[in-house]
Amino acid sequence: MEIRTATQQDWESINRVYYSAFPKDECELVAKLAVDLLAENTTPQTISLIAEVDNALVGHVAFSPAGIEGFDRGQAYILAPLAVDIDHQKNGIGSSLVNQGIKRLSAVGVNILFVYGDPNYYAKFGFEIDIARSFATPYKLEYPSGWQAMVLNSCSIPEEPVAISCVASLCDSRYW
Repeated sequence: MEIRTATQQDWESINRVYYSAFPKDECELVAKLAVDLLAENTTPQTISLIAEVDNALVGHVAFSPAGIEGFDRGQAYILAPLAVDIDHQKNGIGSSLVNQGIKRLSAVGVNILFVYGDPNYYAKFGFEIDIARSFATPYKLEYPSGWQAMVLNSCSIPEEPVAISCVASLCDSRYW
């Protein structure tokens, strides 16, 4: 397996991975998010990684910058979305993509990483629900226990919840 940075030329294959990995009622929306993030010009830069096996794209993850109200001493990112082609799941591809992203973000000084997903899956990477409680999402969450965060490089966690903002592609209540 090879992990590399995604390019605009990968969008069709990325789209296919999400259609394979997600149920019919979710795949179109999540695939749109993945492709939109790939095309979005953000500062700092959105990181989009793909996994290839035998020259075929089988997994994708995106990490986009997030703003935190009153938090000017560091950087934050949101992990979303993540998918592995259904025929390649349960082989560590998703974990490899997440770990590679965490490594890259940590190396460039990112302080906090957020995710909205299955706590049982993301806990193995170090995400915690308790840390995320200090950060209010842009939209009301359908599943509040899915909002998690991890500290990559030391920073102070606010005692009272502060608002976060996200890139334009994530500014849709359907993702939350």
